[in-house]
Amino acid sequence: MTSVLPADLAALGREAGEAIAAAPDSAALETLRVGLLGRQGRLTGLLRDLGTLPAAERRERGAMLNSLKDELAASIARRREELEGAALDAALAAERLDITLPPRPSPAGLIHPISRTIEEIVALFGAMGFAVVTGPEIEDDWRNFGALNIPEHHPARQDMDTFYLPGHREGRRRVLRTHTSPGQIRTMRNAKPPYRVIVPGRTYRADHDATHSPMFHQCEGLAIDRAITLGHLKGCLIDFLRAFFAKPSLPVRFRASYFPFTEPSMEVDIGWDRRSGEIGAGKDWLEILGSGMVHPRVLANGGVDPREWQGFAFGMGIERITMLKHGITDLRPFFESDLRWLRHYGFSPLQPAILHEGLGA
Repeated sequence: MTSVLPADLAALGREAGEAIAAAPDSAALETLRVGLLGRQGRLTGLLRDLGTLPAAERRERGAMLNSLKDELAASIARRREELEGAALDAALAAERLDITLPPRPSPAGLIHPISRTIEEIVALFGAMGFAVVTGPEIEDDWRNFGALNIPEHHPARQDMDTFYLPGHREGRRRVLRTHTSPGQIRTMRNAKPPYRVIVPGRTYRADHDATHSPMFHQCEGLAIDRAITLGHLKGCLIDFLRAFFAKPSLPVRFRASYFPFTEPSMEVDIGWDRRSGEIGAGKDWLEILGSGMVHPRVLANGGVDPREWQGFAFGMGIERITMLKHGITDLRPFFESDLRWLRHYGFSPLQPAILHEGLGA
């Protein structure tokens, strides 16, 4: 402290300076600050007593006390900075990361079986020259039904308990699409043939049990050209099913059926064993998807001249073929977000569906 201070203030300054320098931590330093500069502190008390002194002595002693107060406050601030720096250094030393240690094991992310099946469908049909297109999940009544040769009075509408939405689009009722078949109409009206496309995506029907869900996935296929025949349809689907199920000699049969949007129409069955559930074994047949030649009226509704062009279409439930391929007996766990189930049935994101490596079973 300055030499001009009287003995009592000089002694206080020396004592306080030594105590500040010796403060072991921030808490002790704060206690010391309050004892010196707080409302009831020693130096604050001396400042309060100035009122009892004569004016001339009060002015001189007041200046000395304020100077001492500033010096002690600066000393406390420096010591606090030193203590905080030391505490930070100690914390950094204690929390230092040893990069030579192995990382903590964490569960790897997995691809959902539905996503994997879509990847495989895209890979297989992509090799046949099919492009992937998408469409809105909120459709209008005409594209979802009318343009596909399913007018309002048609009984086929009774097979699809539909989620209608309020309001209209282009004067038509809005609906959550019940199949991905509206992708056919959108493709035909937005491009000129020839083309080959698949339309994977979510669809919606008011149905829920162990094998049905209000939201599920379908994949629609469409091929339009001048000389497309049933032979092309059969060859395309046989190759797909045998590659998808990894069964080169998988029995496949085509059975006459009825769909409003194809003529002729066929159900596609694969061989399986009813008792064991094994695909390609036994003498039983299992329906797997629907197909047929595109109905001339559907071509016309899509803006394609049926006198010049023809083609085939098919559609399959993605959950269904996934369950068959991987032996899954209940549809509901697909949408329950159970990580244990996903770890069992999921796929590594580092192993995409690549044809030359084989899709496998």
